[in-house]
Amino acid sequence: MDMNLNEHIAGGDIIIDDLEGAETPAAAPSGAAKSARLPQMMRRIPVTLTLEVGSARISLQELMDIGPSSVLPLDALAGEPLVIKVNGAAIGRAEVVVAGEQYGLKVIDLDGLNLDLIAP
Repeated sequence: MDMNLNEHIAGGDIIIDDLEGAETPAAAPSGAAKSARLPQMMRRIPVTLTLEVGSARISLQELMDIGPSSVLPLDALAGEPLVIKVNGAAIGRAEVVVAGEQYGLKVIDLDGLNLDLIAP
């Protein structure tokens, strides 16, 4: 990342810490709760960040009938932004990008970043 942040990936969790003395990135969305600074001890608490493509509600029989070539329609439209979730709580929307040899996400907006909802 090119945002003056340290990123650590451990066991599937992403931990992002502000570098000491680093300023808030200029590209930070205005909707994010940037004014409330986290105490140093809380900055290393791991959270699970997921990008949700969509979902489908099916019956148990339909689940039993799923095979290797099955296609299930999801409730999201192709090309629509995907939902960013932290510990299962929606915090914004993003699109999938390629970052080197891995997939990444490009944040479109952050509108639900509420630490009370995502704290374990």
